[in-house]
Amino acid sequence: VQLQACGGGLVQPRGSLRLSCVASGRSFSSYSMAWFRQVPGKEREFVAAVIWNGGRTIYADSVKGRFTISKDNVKNMGNLQMDSLKPEDTAVYHCAAQNVGGWGAGTMRESNFRYWGQGTQVTVSS
Repeated sequence: VQLQACGGGLVQPRGSLRLSCVASGRSFSSYSMAWFRQVPGKEREFVAAVIWNGGRTIYADSVKGRFTISKDNVKNMGNLQMDSLKPEDTAVYHCAAQNVGGWGAGTMRESNFRYWGQGTQVTVSS
């Protein structure tokens, strides 16, 4: 599975952005999907995940109530709707698929995800 992330850009604080992750090569309908983010000098940080059928989600505390993750198995893609953005949300955002560790907050580690897309830069600044 190849993943392509897009939708990043520059946005003012309290603004919104919608990231997309498009899968190709094969269907990823049976895989969970997640978004991670990374700033220079820091480890990649978990942001949000959605289970394979879109029925369950997990969010990092820092984005809960502001971000919404979704998955469209017909279109073979996923989205991350980011609202009420803050400067501390500035990072390179990566999408990932197939959590080999299963499902649950404790499994949302970078090392558990098999497929990764390239990052898309999100900058929140006035």
